[in-house]
Amino acid sequence: MAGLSRATVAPVGDNLFLKAVAAISTVSGWVSAAMIVAAVAITCQMIFVRFVLNDSTIWQTEAVIYLVIAATLLGLAYVQRLRGHVNVDLVPLALPSKLRMALYLVVLVAGIGMVSVLFWYGYEFWHFAWERGWRSDTVWGVKLWIPYLSLPVGLGLLWLQLVADLVAVLLGIDQPFGLEER
Repeated sequence: MAGLSRATVAPVGDNLFLKAVAAISTVSGWVSAAMIVAAVAITCQMIFVRFVLNDSTIWQTEAVIYLVIAATLLGLAYVQRLRGHVNVDLVPLALPSKLRMALYLVVLVAGIGMVSVLFWYGYEFWHFAWERGWRSDTVWGVKLWIPYLSLPVGLGLLWLQLVADLVAVLLGIDQPFGLEER
């Protein structure tokens, strides 16, 4: 059955909004990848410092944790654009096109609603950290608003990509669930 699905990049057609969102999602994917590369490089440097130079590390572990979490959040929109999130297409494949569209709308609107709630609380959490000057309880003492910023930014980008997916289907540029018409 998986041979019937079309796992490709979400089409944008000639729509300026969809092209802009696709570009933003792609940039966020590249930033996410750069964060992963930076985390790997910092990990290698930390291993060298600890086991070759026999010295202590101060900031590396915390930086790697923040980078990997931020990379995950900032990469959400790019993965959505590539249709890389987990997808179970058994039910949509079995449905006729009108019911498939109805299911798609319900699922996408619910997803947009859920991401909206997460965005709001992520923003609120970031704002508290920024407003109150929170710092980590480590020797490095990083200002926590910096890593927490990835919550509203990453979720906002995912929300934008989900809205673009909805617009693409409503305008007939894409098919529900990326599946061909039957």
